[in-house]
Amino acid sequence: MKLPKDQILQIFKETDALLEGHFVLTSGLHSPHYFQCAKVLQYPKYLHLLAGDIAKHYEYSEVEVVVSPAVGGIVVGTEVGRVLGVRTIFAERENGQMKLRRGFSLRKGERVLVVEDVVTTGGSVEEVCGLVTAAGATLVGIGCIVDRSNGKAKFDAKFYSVMEMDVQTYPADGVPESLAAIPITKPGSRGLQG
Repeated sequence: MKLPKDQILQIFKETDALLEGHFVLTSGLHSPHYFQCAKVLQYPKYLHLLAGDIAKHYEYSEVEVVVSPAVGGIVVGTEVGRVLGVRTIFAERENGQMKLRRGFSLRKGERVLVVEDVVTTGGSVEEVCGLVTAAGATLVGIGCIVDRSNGKAKFDAKFYSVMEMDVQTYPADGVPESLAAIPITKPGSRGLQG
């Protein structure tokens, strides 16, 4: 059974994880709201609750490994893997390309669950799915805590989110004046070097 949306929103508000302002998301889109999942996931009880919901959804999918995009997906992916009792790894950017580094690899036919914290356009998840396919592994599903794509993120695998949240986003050349008047914050991790 899916967690009630109002309960999840309350958790985000209690942990100051639902931010308001003018944000440039990892996707490059602008938004008046930002989900800082790391602020929720710092609390073990919430990490276990939210990651446990994803794990429960895939408990009969014979997952063998969980792969997450760095940085946002690492904590939730690791907890999903712990609950499922499977290996967890992550992909990270090197020269702008998502790659498996640090000796991580996927075996041909290995059953993979991709886990992310927040999906807006699905770009990072698609890149990780590409790594799964390139390795000859089997993508069994994709899970995230918050789907803020407004139904636009489509994947070639079973997709599950703990919560869907319709949040307005704008391309850089389409930001309304009221939002443009607020100083920009860029809280995502895309610019981090690894």
